[in-house]
Amino acid sequence: MSAVKRSFPETFAQLLKARFPVLYLETHEEQRAMHKISLIAENPELVRVPRPVWSWTITGGLIQPDGEVRSNTGRVMDALKIVHRIEEPGVFVFRDLHPLTVDGQYPQNMEVVRMLRDIAHAFRTGQHPRTLVLMSPVLSLPTELAKDITIVDFPLPGEAERGALLDAMIRSNSGSGRLRVDLDEVGRERFVAAAAGLTMQEAENAYARAMANDAVLDLGDVDIVHDEKRQTVRKSGVLEFITTGTVLDDVGGLGNLKSWLVKRNGSWLPEAAEYGLPAPRGVLITGVPGCGKSLTAKAMSTVWGLPLLRFDIGRVFSGLVGSSEHNMRTALRIAEAVAPCVLWVDEIEKGFAGGSGDSGTGARVFGTFLTWMQEKSRPVFVIATANDFDGLPPELLRKGRFDETFFVDLPSRTERVDVWRVHLLRALRHPRVAGELPVGAELLGELAGLTTGYSGAEIEQAVTVALFDAFSERRPLSRDDLVRAVMSIVPLSVTQAERIDGLRAWARNRAVSATSTDDWDLTDRPGAPGR
Repeated sequence: MSAVKRSFPETFAQLLKARFPVLYLETHEEQRAMHKISLIAENPELVRVPRPVWSWTITGGLIQPDGEVRSNTGRVMDALKIVHRIEEPGVFVFRDLHPLTVDGQYPQNMEVVRMLRDIAHAFRTGQHPRTLVLMSPVLSLPTELAKDITIVDFPLPGEAERGALLDAMIRSNSGSGRLRVDLDEVGRERFVAAAAGLTMQEAENAYARAMANDAVLDLGDVDIVHDEKRQTVRKSGVLEFITTGTVLDDVGGLGNLKSWLVKRNGSWLPEAAEYGLPAPRGVLITGVPGCGKSLTAKAMSTVWGLPLLRFDIGRVFSGLVGSSEHNMRTALRIAEAVAPCVLWVDEIEKGFAGGSGDSGTGARVFGTFLTWMQEKSRPVFVIATANDFDGLPPELLRKGRFDETFFVDLPSRTERVDVWRVHLLRALRHPRVAGELPVGAELLGELAGLTTGYSGAEIEQAVTVALFDAFSERRPLSRDDLVRAVMSIVPLSVTQAERIDGLRAWARNRAVSATSTDDWDLTDRPGAPGR
């Protein structure tokens, strides 16, 4: 039987009733969290014994439930000593205490840590129900407090909260005639959905910007909300919001992979759930460098109409000691908040390469990622690309992590025709380039024959080299330019033939070929996987 995921009010009320002594909320939304804590703690229907809410900040001191400030409580130790002596029900919220409890600050902060442990014991064994709540935008727990503190998830605003905020802002602005609203119910739902993953303040900023744009609120303003979401994703430091117009037609070949992706379009929607279909977990694409793995990731998000988040694992391990786990949790939390979305992990084997000098940090971060992939409930489709199978941890390849593993080989002759067509047509869009060059079956077939063993990236480079040759003489592109460019490139299949043979051997019984069976050319590409 699967565990039922409780809402924050249910979880927090349960912990108060069970008299948990110290709780930790990791959130940037102080005001929203304080409001919800007060609603829960002071409601006898939720917690049996109402608990007045106190609060402390380093700038405001210890504030009583009636709003009065206790004198001489700006220092955290003075405030904690008062709280320790209080013998009546209460919830005591201390904000931004994390810098005072960080490991390695002994002896300055050891007094604070010791006092928190004393409070945990006193609240656990005392006669009256009391709970200390530590609220911070950063999760930081010293070893001494690990067993005394319970971490509570504080989720971002849900659909109902974002909808209520939007309605309130529309009423406030449209009543005075400053705003004209041109939205039906479906349009309103799109606005509410567009702000998924934002805090309440960020959602308010996004809605306000959309309303201030031209004093008219319509579907065209949804892009403004998306732009605010891009800002939020960028602030995470480990995720990048990719805007791309790439479509699957821009990817030459790989018919089997593209067909697999197209069939799963919309599989995160409610109608797919009515079929009993689970949301797809993700796909691992490995193979020869320069053959369209990253391009496919970009094109897939466009086809599915979902945001594309690029996850730079290298950034997870940058920053302060001890921040890697926090960075990973932040990235995964933002991805789930933005869902449905596509999470692109490029060159995943490099990001999770093992190391002996990180005191186990890499293993813990990797374990967090694996557990999330296995147990995530939100529709976040992970598309991971890899160039080197030797660097792939065995745990990553276990069934259940990804729905399928595809191998991208050097393009077959049929695929090379498609790749040449894509790049030539893109180059010939410019009138000064086009001239009278006929991009037909004869030219494409000749170029495909000349580029046996060339990757898609090498074919693209050949077109670029040919364009430079034509530009140097200020004339249109010609067939001879393309042939000369091809002859000037030494392909990867020559310089790293042994490595490519090794990739093919590994993939033969472990991966599905990304190439459609109709496009196979075994004389051209020996050893390709055929499952």
